[in-house]
Amino acid sequence: MSRGICPRVTSCGPFWILSAVIFAVNVIDVDAYSCHEVRTAFQLRQVGPLHRVPETPGTDVDLLICKHHGPSCCTRKMEESYQFAVKRETLHNIHSYSYELEHLISGHSDAFQDMFQYLLTFSQGHLSSLLEGTYSSLSRNALPHVNQLFSSLSLYLRGANVSVEATVHQFFNNLFPLVYTRLINPGIEGSVMVGNEMADCLRMIRQDVNPFGPHAAIMAQELAGAMGAGRQLGLALEEGLEVMNATEHLSLSRECVKGLVKMVYCSHCRGLTLIKPCVGYCLNVMRGCLASVSELDQPWRRYTSLLEQLTHAMAGHHSLELALLGVRGHVDEALLYAQLHGPLITATVDKVCGLSTGEPTGMQPTSPEVTTSVVTSSTPLPSAAPSQPQPEQWMGQLANLRSSFPLKPSKNNKHSLRTLSRDFLMYLQRYKSFFAALPEMLCEGENVVDDATCWSGDDVVERPHPGLQVLLFQWAGRRGCNAVFYDVMGLMVWRAVYVTCICFHLT
Repeated sequence: MSRGICPRVTSCGPFWILSAVIFAVNVIDVDAYSCHEVRTAFQLRQVGPLHRVPETPGTDVDLLICKHHGPSCCTRKMEESYQFAVKRETLHNIHSYSYELEHLISGHSDAFQDMFQYLLTFSQGHLSSLLEGTYSSLSRNALPHVNQLFSSLSLYLRGANVSVEATVHQFFNNLFPLVYTRLINPGIEGSVMVGNEMADCLRMIRQDVNPFGPHAAIMAQELAGAMGAGRQLGLALEEGLEVMNATEHLSLSRECVKGLVKMVYCSHCRGLTLIKPCVGYCLNVMRGCLASVSELDQPWRRYTSLLEQLTHAMAGHHSLELALLGVRGHVDEALLYAQLHGPLITATVDKVCGLSTGEPTGMQPTSPEVTTSVVTSSTPLPSAAPSQPQPEQWMGQLANLRSSFPLKPSKNNKHSLRTLSRDFLMYLQRYKSFFAALPEMLCEGENVVDDATCWSGDDVVERPHPGLQVLLFQWAGRRGCNAVFYDVMGLMVWRAVYVTCICFHLT
C-alpha cells in the first residue's frame, strides 16, 4: 500500500499487524483441511455410499452444480447423491406440513360424522320413547319405520343419494295405516277385514288426505334445510382430502433440484457442513420450486370460505341440533292432529279406498283431551259444522301437556355441534394461506438462519451489525487505514469485525 494510505507503520500498531499475520496464516492453512466433516455429514444424513467422499479435497474437480475456485470435497458422483437426497428431504418436509392439514381435515370430518350420528341416535331414541310411552298401541309396528327413517337420514349425511323430503314423507306414508287402524279407528281390525290392499291404499292417499296436517311438511322442510348444510360440509371435507392427497404426488423439476443442492449441500464441498442457508435465499429457491403449488392459493382460500359458510349454516343457532331433536315434537303433533281430525279422515278414506268401516265401537279418539267427533279442517277433507271448536285451539291446549326436550343431546356429552364447529373454524383460520405460506414454512426453524453468517449459494455471507460496521469504518478512517472485511473459504469466525490495517512502507 502507498504512503498516502498509511504514512507511518506506527499508525497501525502491533495489534493490527498481528491480525494481518493471523489472517495470512489462515489463508495458507485453508488448503490443508481434510474432508472428515464432509464424510461424517454424508453418512449421518444418509446421502449415499460413503466411498464417494474423498479423504482430502481435490483441486481439479469437474463439478456441474457446486462450482467454485479452490479445493473441493465434492465429486460428480457426490453431486448425483446430493440431488437424490435433497429431493427426498424436501418432499418429506412438504409432506410433513401437508400431513398436518390433512390430519386437521380428516380428523374433523370424522368428528362431524360422529356428532351427526350421535344426534341421530339421540333423536331416534327420543322418538321411540314417545311412541312406546304415549302411543303404545302402534309403537311395536311403527318402530321399524322409525329405524328406516333415521337410517336413511344417516346415509344422506354421509353423502348417499337420498332425498330427505322423500324419506320423511315415506315415513309418514308408512305410519298412516297404523295411525288409522290403531288411533283413529281402534278396533277396526276386529270389525272388518283389513289387509294389504287397505294398507297400500292408505299409503297412496296419505299426502292427498293430509291426515297429519302441516307437520309432516314442516318436519321435512326443517330437516332438509339443516341437514343439507351438514351433508355439503361432509362432502366438501372429502374433497379437501383429495386436494391434500395431490401434494403427495408433487414432483420437483430438474432446475429446482439443482437449486436445492446448491442451497443445501454445496457448502459441504468447502467443508462447511454446519453453515445454513440465508432466509431470503431459501425463500427464493422454494418459491421457484413451488410455483405450481402456489397457484392453488386462491382456489384454496375460496374453499376455506365455503367451509366456513357451511359450518355456520349447519351449526349456527343450533340449526342441525334443533332440526334433529325436533323430530319427536313434529311426530307428536302430527299424531295429535290425526286424532283430532279422525272422523273427517275416516269419511274421506271410506270414499277413496271404497272400504266401509261401518261404525265400530271405539271410534272416538283415544286422547282424553279430545271429546268432539266432528271438527273443521283447512285440509282437503269434507266440510264440517261451523259450530265446532277449531282443532288449533285443542292443539294449543295439548301442547302445554307435552314435556319439552333439552337442546343439548346429553349432559354427559362434553362437546356440542356448535363447540366442535367453533374449534374447526379456529384451526381452519390458521391454514387459510397454506399454499402461499408453504415456502415460508419450509424456510423456518432449523433449516435456515437469519443471523450474521449464512450461506448464499455461492459463498458465506456475513453481515456485521450496521452500527458496529459504521463505527469501525470511522475508526479506521481517522487513522488513515482501510477497513478490509475478509471472507476466506467461508471461515469467518468474526474476522469481518476485525479492521485490519496493513501498513507497509513501500520504498
